[in-house]
Amino acid sequence: VPVLFDASLDGLALQPGGTYVDCTFGGGGHSRGILDHLGPEGRLFGFDCDPDAADNVPDDARFQLIPENFRFASNFLRLHGVQKVDGILADLGVSSHQFDAAERGFSTRGEGELDMRMDPRLGEGADALLRRMEAGELTQLFRQYGELNQPHKAARAILTALKDQPKGALSTSWLQHTLTPLAPPNKRNQYLAQAFQALRIAVNDELGALEDLLKASLQLLAPGGRLVVISYHSLEDRMVKRFMRAGNLAGEIEKDFHGRALVPFDKVTGKAIVADAEEMVRNPRSRSARLRVAARNTLAA
Repeated sequence: VPVLFDASLDGLALQPGGTYVDCTFGGGGHSRGILDHLGPEGRLFGFDCDPDAADNVPDDARFQLIPENFRFASNFLRLHGVQKVDGILADLGVSSHQFDAAERGFSTRGEGELDMRMDPRLGEGADALLRRMEAGELTQLFRQYGELNQPHKAARAILTALKDQPKGALSTSWLQHTLTPLAPPNKRNQYLAQAFQALRIAVNDELGALEDLLKASLQLLAPGGRLVVISYHSLEDRMVKRFMRAGNLAGEIEKDFHGRALVPFDKVTGKAIVADAEEMVRNPRSRSARLRVAARNTLAA
């Protein structure tokens, strides 16, 4: 079930003959909605490095799935003869299918290897990451990507547990068993989710990929083209908010000789759009979703 479906399509301001990019094709929910609004001349490119996404490709000549990480969108679109697009949609994070596939290791709800790779072609899963990291690196990982309280305790618990762990793939239940004693009694699930999130972000370099996409949007979007991003945690949302405000990741607005702001985007949404109570009940994944929209202005090349 696509998150913030109507709001994200409205944000794209879809034109029947336009060219659009769904950076996170996944189950194809948003893409099908976009295709419903396109005419015969419209085009939609979907990106997803998860091979399972290929099972969801619609039988529609206007759609092209590119089985790569969206951080490479600019390069692969050029290979398809596309220089400018009218809208970019990114629904960040993990798809519902990835969470539900216990063997992929993304979720605390099932038993599986501690892998967490969205793209199985990546060389290192979460288990290998934990085995090679030192205490300081793990502490920083849990502090920055998981925003855990006392992240050094999580790092120390994992490294201690690894000493008695034979070689071979670690499991999701092993990580839960290791970290549960550190979790606040009334926030166990939240604590574990934050720890899993931190590892997943590191394994897939999610923030680096988002940074690459945001920078590429400056060249990809035609004047008036829309950038629509749905994020699920503060690290992503902060990056998106700053970039839409200033056109750079620092969020610092540059000015010309006369003191006029040089901003490449016009904000379409003021505050982030969030799901209403009905959607949160229907689709629990939407509870932490925040949608922001900006339009490429006439400073675009």
